[in-house]
Amino acid sequence: MTEETTTAGPRRRTELAAFLRSRRERITPQDVGMPPGPRRRTPGLRREEVAQLAGVGVTWYTWLEQGRPINASTQVLNAVARTLRLDGVEREHLYRLAEVPDAAPPGAEIALCDEFQGILDALVPLPAQVANGRGDVLAWNDAYAALFPQLVAAQPCERNSLWMMFTLPPCCNPVADLDVAGPALVAVFRHRYSRHLGEPGWKEFVRLLQAASPEFARLWASQDVALPGTTPKKFRYPSVGEIRTRTTNMDISASPDTRMVVYTPTDEESRERIGYLLANPEVGAALVHRH
Repeated sequence: MTEETTTAGPRRRTELAAFLRSRRERITPQDVGMPPGPRRRTPGLRREEVAQLAGVGVTWYTWLEQGRPINASTQVLNAVARTLRLDGVEREHLYRLAEVPDAAPPGAEIALCDEFQGILDALVPLPAQVANGRGDVLAWNDAYAALFPQLVAAQPCERNSLWMMFTLPPCCNPVADLDVAGPALVAVFRHRYSRHLGEPGWKEFVRLLQAASPEFARLWASQDVALPGTTPKKFRYPSVGEIRTRTTNMDISASPDTRMVVYTPTDEESRERIGYLLANPEVGAALVHRH
């Protein structure tokens, strides 16, 4: 164990203590409907007031703010975050300092600023999307919707590129080379998964996908791992034929663990076929059906 590893915990707890104290001191009693009270020397709320509003023990919250090595559950951190009126970035910061990185409320999505959608739209006719580390598709442009109508039409909990690849039946699965693309994508996914070991959301996603797809379960068991990079991908559509692309991933620093993925056709024929799908959305819509 390196010196950096052994000192990371105490440094994180020191940061946690300072962060909680600063967030507490910016909220006045009047902000939360409490009387100011006499002889108040503490700026903002007192520790016991935060504990009372969050519904947690005074001693526990005091120890948390003092940076003591105590366990913090998802429910308690969410209550503290609500009491301190933390925004999305502040909540994520709190969870990571408390070493509970997957404590965001279920269904919470990364808030992307409007500029990202503008960038995606400006890339048309190139299909492009924004995804998180797990492969959940958060935003896309019209060209991407034309290329993957089944994915954008799915429920948010299933709007995931890995889920689409391994669960869509052959009649409407656009992936033309699953035997090649599948192992590569799973290997890259394992590399990203290694950064989120123990996080409930990631573990549950893998469990569900293993149950839904024997092929994914087989590839996951292989333990192969690979770094993300520019990747050739082929897709096939009954009305237009094969579309050959190369994907480029670009990390978005403003939203950690989020990336923009652009699909560039590798030949003129593929470029024309993407244009046809974009101009005729009813062709792709025919692929969206129940089984």
